[in-house]
Amino acid sequence: MDQPRRGRAGQSTQPYTFDARPDDQLWYNTFRIGEYPNYYANAEVPRDEESLSQFFHQMTPSFPTEQKIIVDAMVAVFEKSGEGILITHSAGGGPGWETAMRSDKVKAIISLEPGAFPFPEGEVPPTEETTSLFPAVGEAVSMEDFMRLTKIPIVVYFGDNIPSGDKPVANWGQDNWRTRLNLARKWAQVVNKYGGNAEIVYLPDVGVKGNTHFLMAYLNNVEVADVMERWLKSKGLTR
Repeated sequence: MDQPRRGRAGQSTQPYTFDARPDDQLWYNTFRIGEYPNYYANAEVPRDEESLSQFFHQMTPSFPTEQKIIVDAMVAVFEKSGEGILITHSAGGGPGWETAMRSDKVKAIISLEPGAFPFPEGEVPPTEETTSLFPAVGEAVSMEDFMRLTKIPIVVYFGDNIPSGDKPVANWGQDNWRTRLNLARKWAQVVNKYGGNAEIVYLPDVGVKGNTHFLMAYLNNVEVADVMERWLKSKGLTR
């Protein structure tokens, strides 16, 4: 599903003016394809000029959207479709958590490199120092809402080329995800402390290497799908 006001759901009743602001290199680095114009040696991406052109064509303007609008839409989708498993990616991660808080039709979440994580009020960890333009900031929610996430199985996947540790690195595209992976692990500890079932999987640890931020879109996406399917089977979520 495209979020309201984005992609195929781009029509809006609210006006907005976009600035002419080329930012190709920003997203190339942030999405861990490499350090522009170079690729990471192990990146599972096609290297021809046309494929790179198609990647840049995906960098469309982003209309500002309130999270409530996205969540309202997702809850409506689940009301229509019935019970299901919610798969989120990147900026869709934040609305995904809230969708599960509001809809009992969400029976599990698979999240691919989400950008945000909710914590109970009073338990949001400090924001890590980073060289990235986008600090990883935990979000405070009520304990009642947070506890709803402890009632379903959740798995979060991260791709390759993410540094470890608690010190910033000069490569800001990588450091952006170092802090998010650290935040994800802190979040899972809190979920599980309250009786939840959350897992954080760094794909190189299970033998899947070379993934960028778009885990589902590149040359080894079948391997990623296989990892996801094994998790679904382990949780009794397949038919």
